[in-house]
Amino acid sequence: MSKEKLYIFDTTLRDGAQTQGVDFSIDDKLKITEALDVLGVDYIEGGWPGANPTDTEFFQKKINCKNSILTAFGMTKKTGRSADNDPGLSALLNSNTKAICIVGKSWDFHVDVALGISNEENLENISESTKIFVKEKKEFMFDAEHFFDGYKTNPKYAISCLKAAYENGARWIVLCDTNGGTLPHEVTKIVNEVTKVIPGKNLGIHAHNDTGNAVSNTLAAVLAGVRQVQGTINGLGERCGNANLMSLIPTFYLKKDFSSKFELNIKKNNIKNLTQCSRLLDEILNRKPNKHLPYVGAAAFSHKGGLHVSAVQKDPKTYEHINPEEVGNVRNIVVSDQAGKSNILSRLKTIGIEIKENDPKVKKLLDEVKDREFIGYSYDGADASFELLARRIMSKIPRYILIKEYDVTVKKNSTGNIISSAKANLEVDGEKIICEGEGNGPVNALDNAIRNNVDRLAKYSKYLKDLKLVDYKVRILNTGTNATTRVSIESTDKSGKNWFTIGVSPNIIDASFKALIDSLDYKLYKEKAPADMLSNE
Repeated sequence: MSKEKLYIFDTTLRDGAQTQGVDFSIDDKLKITEALDVLGVDYIEGGWPGANPTDTEFFQKKINCKNSILTAFGMTKKTGRSADNDPGLSALLNSNTKAICIVGKSWDFHVDVALGISNEENLENISESTKIFVKEKKEFMFDAEHFFDGYKTNPKYAISCLKAAYENGARWIVLCDTNGGTLPHEVTKIVNEVTKVIPGKNLGIHAHNDTGNAVSNTLAAVLAGVRQVQGTINGLGERCGNANLMSLIPTFYLKKDFSSKFELNIKKNNIKNLTQCSRLLDEILNRKPNKHLPYVGAAAFSHKGGLHVSAVQKDPKTYEHINPEEVGNVRNIVVSDQAGKSNILSRLKTIGIEIKENDPKVKKLLDEVKDREFIGYSYDGADASFELLARRIMSKIPRYILIKEYDVTVKKNSTGNIISSAKANLEVDGEKIICEGEGNGPVNALDNAIRNNVDRLAKYSKYLKDLKLVDYKVRILNTGTNATTRVSIESTDKSGKNWFTIGVSPNIIDASFKALIDSLDYKLYKEKAPADMLSNE
């Protein structure tokens, strides 16, 4: 039995750019376009030429996609203008793209309130706009804005808007759940009705996530007949976002209900690039990846409970719906107060420590983890601190920089500025080094004290010059006079790999310093920096 073709339409650069706090540069857009083209999506909606300088300049670039069709976005002509004399349509024609997607109203409420025109005028705008692009031999798509809301209130008019585009030559009619309020069972019912008028091979779905159902609604639409799927990387988009292509694409490939019926132009080997593609977007946006994203999140294949870990080690299918490598992700065994011996052994293997199950050091490490987590440590998200702890218990580990003492002061000056100063007495190979620095907080001051004197750290200076603190978090674990503070620090270097360390103490400065020193130690250890002293303490 031959499979039907599904077409993937990415709107990260257009609808995704409408996300609060997102502002793509030209370079950002080019990088994302390249990644999507390598992935092999069918259409890349590059933006709205004429709407803003960035999008206009983007479409003036010579962009040679090998696998994808670059698509320009706009809206139907304005009432009172001819299609030939509409500046918005002219900008689309001048974008030099093979495909054009325009949005038009399909909800009579919006036609009246938002546009302030008659239903007939709106239909004329759709028809005339379609004709001009079809005449210019563009692959034309009509985004029927608010279609599902429109259909629920006035199905006859909503359908007439679709027909105004389809009957004038539109290749694709895209059903948009613009407000994101439609539910999967409604999508199924309405799409089934639409396919009686317009063939499914000419229908698309554009779902928003305002009820958390964008992916579900998209899957429902596909099963009901639509063959073009619109969405964004990581579900980026206005308000609550769009349907997440990082969830949809692997579902189409790896779930039998879809893989047995449909095929994509995306090559199967490219599915392994999904995790990388997801994290590239977060890197460009300079934001922390959502580790709980399906398929591609760092926690998507994480196992914490000892019972789960034990079963996964016997057969991953016990607690994993797919093999993480299929989407370019990895399995992660979490060590926490819920950990059992299986968790410990698995994590030790991951960091390169081979040890027998009955070795007493395994129990010692497990007991140490649980004891530490009882007082506030959390190795769930502190991979580097866990590795240092494990290596100190399992074997000798270098002691790089000895911290003799430190002093931190915080004061408010006459201008109202709060200044933190730090002084640390360090020892390297028996040589005492006094480091001083200032910062906008105690941790920043401590970090600066060491960083400003990195050249004085002799053989370690070259290893620490590229060390950067990415994030700093403080959590008060209990209240009152016996409050305990947990500090988490995220660090990185020129390798681009991040690591996480933790410190716990009744004193926030002490907790911060512990996490900071772990970060330094881990950096020096992974760089195999030379050390004269060894410690298993």
